[in-house]
Amino acid sequence: MPELFPLRQDQAAETRDMIYAVANSIFHDAPSQAEAMVYYSQAWPLHDMDDIQGSYIDHDGAFLVMVDAGRIVGSGALKKLEEGVCEIKRLWFLPEYQGQGLGYRMMLALLEIARQKGYHKARLETSPAYQPRAYAFYRRLGFYDIPRYGDDEADVGMELILVAGVE
Repeated sequence: MPELFPLRQDQAAETRDMIYAVANSIFHDAPSQAEAMVYYSQAWPLHDMDDIQGSYIDHDGAFLVMVDAGRIVGSGALKKLEEGVCEIKRLWFLPEYQGQGLGYRMMLALLEIARQKGYHKARLETSPAYQPRAYAFYRRLGFYDIPRYGDDEADVGMELILVAGVE
């Protein structure tokens, strides 16, 4: 059974590669995994992962990984957006680990951290067109649509109230 751990900086490159592998399985931007790594490192460099401590931990966030037999198979992060509001980011799992409840375990852990840090709302962005399973998963967890707040026109914003009585 995969285990959940805080991401260490020395695991960032492996985690980035895992995210790129999953992205290529969804978006099919490159014909091979090697080409996908080159393509995504240029088109989508994930600079926030260059300094996990500075990007996440020092700013009331967290970055978790799911590890199976020493291999990173999933990730999820929490980042402060504004006072009382956090963002769920980098929730990715290798295709062979999807549909096993691991994303649910990851999300529960991230939402618990968010509540412990005093956040009232959690937001995220996803693409219903490209990631319909992820979108449906977030809806089942109670996230509802809000206007997108990022740059990707294919994405929708989603939000979840973490503390009763907060709107």
